[in-house]
Order: sequence, then C-alpha cells, then structure tokens
Amino acid sequence: MSVPLDLIPAPHDASSLTLVDQLVQWARRRIEERVFRPGMRMPSIRTLALEKGVSRFTVVEAYERLVAQGYLDSRRGSGFYVRERAVSQLPGERRALTEAAPAPSTIDVVWLLRNMLHSSTRPEKGPGLGYLPSRWLDGDLITGALRTLGRQSGAQMLGFGTPQGFLPLRQQLQTRLEELEIGASPDQIVMVSGITQAIDLIARIYVQPGDAVIVGDPAWFQMFGRFASQGARLVGMPYTPDGPDLDALEQLIRTWHPKMLVINSVLQNPTGTSLTAAQAFRILRLAEEHDFIVVEDDIYGDLCPAGYAATRVASLDQLKRVIYLGSFSKTLAANLRVGFIACAPEVANAITDQKMLVGMTTPELNERVLYKILTEGHYRRHVERLRARLDGVRDKAVRMLEKAGMKVFFAPGAGMFLWADTGVDADVFAAAGHEDGFLLTPGSLFSPNQSPTTWMRFNVANCTDPALSVFLCRYLDSVARRAS
Repeated sequence: MSVPLDLIPAPHDASSLTLVDQLVQWARRRIEERVFRPGMRMPSIRTLALEKGVSRFTVVEAYERLVAQGYLDSRRGSGFYVRERAVSQLPGERRALTEAAPAPSTIDVVWLLRNMLHSSTRPEKGPGLGYLPSRWLDGDLITGALRTLGRQSGAQMLGFGTPQGFLPLRQQLQTRLEELEIGASPDQIVMVSGITQAIDLIARIYVQPGDAVIVGDPAWFQMFGRFASQGARLVGMPYTPDGPDLDALEQLIRTWHPKMLVINSVLQNPTGTSLTAAQAFRILRLAEEHDFIVVEDDIYGDLCPAGYAATRVASLDQLKRVIYLGSFSKTLAANLRVGFIACAPEVANAITDQKMLVGMTTPELNERVLYKILTEGHYRRHVERLRARLDGVRDKAVRMLEKAGMKVFFAPGAGMFLWADTGVDADVFAAAGHEDGFLLTPGSLFSPNQSPTTWMRFNVANCTDPALSVFLCRYLDSVARRAS
C-alpha cells in the first residue's frame, strides 16, 4: 500500500514543507483523528519508507520529531508507539465520558464516531459503517410525509408537545408491538431521540457508581461510554455462533450481581446472532432469580423477516422487568432520530420525568413524520425491499471475506452485519484501510475493555465495491508474506 506524500494534508504553501514536515503532519493528523490510537505500534521505519516512497532517514527524523512533540514513545528494540496524551495536548479533543471511576479508562469510541461522517457520502468505502447506504433508503417516504404535514395548520407545531411523545404515534406503536406479542398501552411507551438517548435516560435512572452492567463482548460500542460515565463497572458477556454464552453469563451474574443486562435479542450487532426461545427464557429466568433489569435493544428487528428464528425477551416477560427499545434510524434515515421505550407503567413515568429534566420533549415534527409514514401503508413494503437487497449481497460478502482469508463468525440469514476474524491486528488493519480510503471498524471498539483483537465488523450493504476485495486480499497477503 503506497500513499504519495502529495496526498498528505499540508498548509496553504505545501511547497515550503520538507518531506519530514509533511510526514509529521500526516502522522499528527491521524493520531488526532484516532486512526492511530493510543498504544498502537506505528508502522516500522522500513515499511513506512517503502509506503511513502521516502528514505528511512526521513522516517526516522519524522518519528523523532513526533517523540519530541509528545505524540509518540520510542521503545528500544520494539519501535515507536502512539503516546497516551492529556486532553489539553490534543487540539480540539474532548475527554471521553468514560473516565468516571471505577469504569475502565480505555473505552474510546471517538475514532469511529469522527470517521463515520467522513465516509457518509461514499458508503461503498465504508464497510465498517453501521447504517445502510442512502441509495437503499426511500427519501420519498419522508418528503411525502413532510408535504402532507405542510398542508396542515402550522399552529399545531408551535407548542412543546407532550412529555411522552405524540399520542397517535404511541398508539400506532402499540399495534406494532402487539404483532411482536408484546403488550404495551400508549402510557407504557415513551418517545425518545433514538436508542442513544434511551440508553442515556436508563443509565441516569438506574445506574450508580460501582454498579455492574453486563453487556455483550462484542456489542454496540456507543453504550459502553454512556454507562461508564455513570461510574458503572462494565462486564463483558462472551458470544458463540449460537448466540450469547449463557453458561458464562450465569457465572458472571453470580460473580458480579449486576444491576442490568443490555442485549440485542434480534440480529445482534456485530455478530448477527439472534436469541432462540430457550435462550430468551433462560435469560428471563436468571433476571428473575437474581433480580436485575433486562434492557432489550431491538433496533434491527424490522430487518428480521416473519418466521425467522428469533425471540424477544419482552414477549415472554410482557415488560415486567424488561425495558424494550426500538428505533427507525436503520430503516428510514439515520438523522430522523425517532425511537421509543416500552416498559412497565412506573418505569415509563420515571423515564418521562428524566427525559423532561434532561431535554424537555422530543421534536413532535419528527414524530408526526414517522406517524404518517407508518400509517400510509408504504413502510412495510419498503422494509421488505431492504431485506431483499440485504439477502442479495450477504452471501457475496461472506465469500469475499473468506476469499481474503478471513473466518466469518456466523453467517446469519438476515440483517446487515458480519463478524469476521482477520487473523491480524484489527487496529493496524483499520489504519491501513483508512490510508486506502476504506473505513473499517476494528473489533476492539466492540469490547467493553477495548482489548486488542483480530476481529472486525463488516456491513454487507457496503461491501460491494470490487476495490474493497482487492484491498483486503492485498493487505492480508502482504502481512502473511512478511510473517513468513
């Protein structure tokens, strides 16, 4: 992989910069963007010299300057490593909300969150992205709903809205939940601005410093930081190709006495696994026996076709101790930001109060748009088309990854994610992908302790670019040749 130095960002008068200056700027930018993350080993002097087409002396001089500036550490006989730096040393950085004791200090999701937006306009270059490409979605559903609302009196848009959210939408969601065999009255449903806000509200209400929260290992990375900011002790539950390792879960429960378990029951991110009825029943039994809350995130549920082998814990529990979360950001638009929480009546009251304290009501305009989409009859057909498109690329993505030499953890029959063992350091692999124009998500982001790993998540909808297959094969072949 070769990245010409003329592609390295430089000040207005790039011609005045030496090759060393350009290389220093290139490395600093990638460190500040968390492409090269704290503790990561930088490319060897020989490797970087070959990739950039410069002398080894140039690389040595650049690395030494970066050491002097506090960006790198030099370890004799081992190489150069990205230094863990104070927030004030990184221009524009903010300390991650993950340092409240006793939370682990290594949780860091800034790298992916920053770079997601960099690749949002070119999803084919973002196999690590967590959403579907915009060309797969139906903007007419949203614009049509907006036109309908635009013909109505604007007076109804001038108030604050209701604390729990737009009532007709909650009534519509009641019907949708009934189809999943989950009983919830409108008073048991609270509208929120997506799953992220739902997790935030739940953490604020239920989690105290020192409380244990069991999460998947691997699992959705963004919730780690939210729970950790409350001082939670995050405990990782391992996964097998059949789903969560429930024997391990039971041992973790007996050891840590958790306050709650957070789980994707359907098409789990990133493994793609789903709960069987037996697994869901056992989780519920453990929750009742050990008195903890189950937070069930079903954000990918609409991508699961009828008849697919998947069971929601809330359908067994009927919201007694399960708090059920849903959203439409994956199927309609990432920035629509309309999600909901379904739960016991007293929990709904507490969440509504906390929601008002934190940010008042959620935008009723967005909720009215979603209501129009759900009630005009086009959403179901839209989701069916999404499922069909995913079915059309999933097996191809599996074959592409296997051709490159990776091992796929589990090949689901629905959904958008594959979890694959690359056989190499995934952080370094992701950095190499960034240089080649691809956003890859290293598996360390999906672990509550961010342990180094060889695993990566791939979004099958964004794995259709032939250049991606070429890059994956080339990189893994080059690593194998160097190892031999």
